[in-house]
Amino acid sequence: MDLSIGDLSRRVAVKVPTIRYYEQIGLLPAPPRTEGRQRRYGAEHVSRLSFIRHARDLGFDVEAIRELLSLAAQPDQSCEPADQIVLRHLESVERRIAQLTLLRSELRHMLEDCRHGPVRECRIIQVLADHDQCRHEHGKVS
Repeated sequence: MDLSIGDLSRRVAVKVPTIRYYEQIGLLPAPPRTEGRQRRYGAEHVSRLSFIRHARDLGFDVEAIRELLSLAAQPDQSCEPADQIVLRHLESVERRIAQLTLLRSELRHMLEDCRHGPVRECRIIQVLADHDQCRHEHGKVS
């Protein structure tokens, strides 16, 4: 397999600047280059970039992906560290879901309380102007 960066981009559905970024931060090994300095990618790049893309689609951050790739390179090692990485990520996802559930509830209450009168009486504007009028404690969804 001898793919250009554009071919790799299309094959794995990852944008060219993202591929370059992954190379720059060491997630994707630098490929060999032609005499004309064009990158040339092989099957191992396709496989690794597919792994990275899937992990990103599942919301893993770059450092978790780096750890998972390191584990994947040691197939005889225990998968306990991978379990721990996924457990941390799952806990983070569950926290975000809880925050989003509260946020959805608050937005619904704002809409329900709105009587579609003049803006000076608008509950949405009033609640946005005064956080103490919220029914739930909610914060920035991380």
